[in-house]
Amino acid sequence: MPDIRNRLVSFKICDVYIPAPNEILVELHANDILQGRVLDFTDSGMTEQAFAVVEVEGVGRHVIVPMQRILSVL
Repeated sequence: MPDIRNRLVSFKICDVYIPAPNEILVELHANDILQGRVLDFTDSGMTEQAFAVVEVEGVGRHVIVPMQRILSVL
């Protein structure tokens, strides 16, 4: 194999061995703003509609977001 020290390389996040891929994603994208369509609401014990069930394009499963953390409604 050629010596690739000091060379730029490409790879998938899911192929990273250390640190865990989710740590990388949080570090890189924790403050990115996502948009999605509210599908439903869920309760939290005594609080009705405490969470929104949101469909985000490109994300394989629905995202649950606390209603108080929703930044805007378009």
